[in-house]
Order: sequence, then structure tokens, then C-alpha cells
Amino acid sequence: MKLTIAQFILFKIFKWKIVGDFPKDISKFVIIGAPHTSNYDFIIGLLVKTVKKLKTNFLAKASLFIFPLGYFFRSVGGVPINRKKNKNVVEATVSEFNERSAFVIAISPEGTRSKVSNWKTGFYHIAKQAEVPVVALTFDFGKRQTEIFPPYYLTGNQDIDIAFLKSRYKNIKGKVALNS
Repeated sequence: MKLTIAQFILFKIFKWKIVGDFPKDISKFVIIGAPHTSNYDFIIGLLVKTVKKLKTNFLAKASLFIFPLGYFFRSVGGVPINRKKNKNVVEATVSEFNERSAFVIAISPEGTRSKVSNWKTGFYHIAKQAEVPVVALTFDFGKRQTEIFPPYYLTGNQDIDIAFLKSRYKNIKGKVALNS
């Protein structure tokens, strides 16, 4: 079997593996990728989506979209978010889900590469309002693997849903060990 460039980099150079798969029978969902401790997470995520041939978009701070990087980030699905302006990112993203027949967005629930005790809930509100499932995806540098979990359909009880989704990340080691 002939390897693509993305497969060669991910599997042979990085010695990474992928456990699980994205849903094939669902055209709209939110991917949450964690732990987000390093810029390497983006590279791994980009390689995983390329290997799995999944067209995704991702939200990122607008300051990353300056010339010349802006062209690259947009070409791989990046959507700039200006955090300083009071814009309703949730509402805008839900509109994208409603206007398209297929749409997948990848979001870091932590919202940063720093240690956080609580996840930001934007992904939750997007999935709930768009009535789409959440697919948990891990960046486990301890095992050198990304695990893709089956779609989770929100119950409407935010505490229960967030606790369940966080349980997917128990014992997962990020690239950078964040102090408690």
C-alpha cells in the first residue's frame, strides 16, 4: 500500500497511531480536541484530518491569520475569531451548521494551551443549538495516539454532558505537562 505524505509523516516519522474513526453516516458534528497543551496538537490534528479525508473547519484567534500564515490557515479550514470584539461566535457557527448540508468544526474545549480547571462551553452551546453530536478526539503524547470516540448526543443537562465528555480525556498526556 502506497502511503500519502500525511500518512508517512504521521505514522512513520511521528510514529503516531489513530484509534477509532470519524462517523461516516453523519455529515454534521462538533469535534472537541484535547488536551490542547502545544502547537503540535494542531499539526497532529491537521495530519489526522488529512489521513482520514475529513473536511473540517476550526476556530482560531484572528491574530494567527496575518500574512502570510492567514492564507495557509484558511486553506486548511481555519476560521478567524476576534476575541476582543463582542461577537456571538456560537450564533455565527450555528448559522453555518444550518446553512450547509455538511459541516464539521473542530474546537479545543479549553480555549487555550494553558492549564484550565474548567472548559469553555462554546462548543457545547454550538452542538446543542445546531442539534449535532460531539465527537471527542484525544492528543495523547504518552501513547503517541489520537483516539476518536463515537459521536455523543447531548442530553441537555450541561453538567452531565461535560462530565461525560471530560471522562474521555482521563489519563491522557498532553505534549506539555501542565502544572496543577
